[in-house]
Amino acid sequence: MSQNKKERKSQSFLKGAMVLGSSMVIVKIMGMIYKILLSNMYGGVGTGLFNSAYALYNPLFTLSTAGFPIAISRMVSESITRKRFRDVKQIHRLSVPIFVIAGCVCFLAMLLGSFIYVKIIKAENAIFAMMCLSPTIFFGCLMSIYRGYFEGFRNMMPTAVSEIIEATCKLFFGFTASFLTMKICMDQYLSTDYVLGTKCATEAEANSVIVPVAIGAAITGISLGSLLGFLYLFIRYRRGGDGISKEELRNSPPPRKPRATISTMVRTAIPIGLGSIVMSLADMIDSTLVNRRINYIMETNPKALLNVYGSLIPDEIYYSNQTHTYLYGCYGIALTLMMLVTAVTQVFGTTALPSVTAAWTSGNKLQMKKSMETVMRVTVLVTIPSGIGMSVLAEPLLSLIYSGSSVANEVEIGSRVLAVMGISVIFIATSTPLCSMLQAVGRMDVPLKLYAVGMTMKIIVNYILVGIPEINIQGANVGSIVCYGFVTVTALFILCRETKIVPNFVSIFVKPLFASIVCGVAAYFSEQFFDIFFRQKIATFLAVATAIVVYIIALFLFRAIKREDILQMPKGNKIVKILEKRKLIG
Repeated sequence: MSQNKKERKSQSFLKGAMVLGSSMVIVKIMGMIYKILLSNMYGGVGTGLFNSAYALYNPLFTLSTAGFPIAISRMVSESITRKRFRDVKQIHRLSVPIFVIAGCVCFLAMLLGSFIYVKIIKAENAIFAMMCLSPTIFFGCLMSIYRGYFEGFRNMMPTAVSEIIEATCKLFFGFTASFLTMKICMDQYLSTDYVLGTKCATEAEANSVIVPVAIGAAITGISLGSLLGFLYLFIRYRRGGDGISKEELRNSPPPRKPRATISTMVRTAIPIGLGSIVMSLADMIDSTLVNRRINYIMETNPKALLNVYGSLIPDEIYYSNQTHTYLYGCYGIALTLMMLVTAVTQVFGTTALPSVTAAWTSGNKLQMKKSMETVMRVTVLVTIPSGIGMSVLAEPLLSLIYSGSSVANEVEIGSRVLAVMGISVIFIATSTPLCSMLQAVGRMDVPLKLYAVGMTMKIIVNYILVGIPEINIQGANVGSIVCYGFVTVTALFILCRETKIVPNFVSIFVKPLFASIVCGVAAYFSEQFFDIFFRQKIATFLAVATAIVVYIIALFLFRAIKREDILQMPKGNKIVKILEKRKLIG
């Protein structure tokens, strides 16, 4: 038996999740550093331009992949379970032209569509960022060819390494390009009063010309990272293969006809892809609405908005008609923390799909129940304490990661957003693994329907609430709670109905909730206590550390961690023996 085959068989849900999760933590930390550096340099307007580029990119990238990576992962996992290894090879071969064509089309769509979208959101200076981001769609599609394939083998390492390559390039090349662009252009202004051919009367005016170009330069690092990530995956596949031995291929049944494979791939991918497209389009509409509705307030009742924020909106932003971009950037500052949690649970969804698919295909109901409960429990163990922690420590957390007086106003506004966003993140992050499990059991249509209804609710709520001056950007948080609360509860109900499995809700949800409440209380009071003796950043760090320790202790006291969960971890047997000796698990 080959080493690759051994690795393929031994990688459980938690091991796969730990591989992807570890890489995701590294990636998100690097991404946070990247965004923090940009926010500290360019403030709320720069952050708003950056996020506006992604608002157009996300639906187009989702459209270009259209659920095919998930479909490939599911089909590969199912074929391996049935020992149809020739089908596995055929799936990969047929997926290549699909992704290449889709990547080219959507790359051109973003390149040309940028000129229209910037007019819709009334932020024409975002064009540089959007054009620089557009190549990422093409290279992202090429990476999807291999990511979905390897994930079907439950081999998460290639995806993890490629993500780290992307993040590294984004941080180092992107920030360096942005910094040099800012420095060169500002030096040009100081010596000639001109910037990029435009005469500027003040440094603030010069800055408004430079920032959009500097943000575009920063985003070139993202496109370069996606290119290098693809090259790694391509070389990894060519040199290392996928672990299928010649013996397995000889003993495998003949592959299905290519037309049948493509038909299955398309039937599987379309509902998954449509669900993702609905989410991405709704997010783009959401972004557009937030910008336009705040701009509407500024046109009809600016004093009401100023009564909410006062001097937190700088005069130069207010009088240059960039308040909507600035507030959207403050919202984006809070999003940086939220996306760290959602990215981790997205990992759980990615690793759960092949694991649950294999259990469902084999018809092993006991294994299916264990897989479902493990995915749900691990997800909730992360989402609930993270959401509560963000809410109670909103301002200290943002002050900890965003330093400098240049973004003090943005941090204060962003902390108000994060206090409410912490509640929404619980539902947003929990919904992803639940929908992945529905896809794993063959109900690819359900997430599409749930997201369509949920996003419609979100858009309606956002349109109404964001247009109210006293609520403004907080309306987007309320819309998220309504939308993803509906998706989470309904997806859980349908999953139980389809599998005819009723998980242990007390063990999965109630116990982690109690432990999380204890964690939140510890975080709040310890921050208040440490703030008396230490500077705020040290106090925040100590409060977070205290909350984590208290949370772990509470998990064991409430028996919220199960023996079978730990056994799936590396060195799980040794950890279980130690915990059993101390009577911390049953």
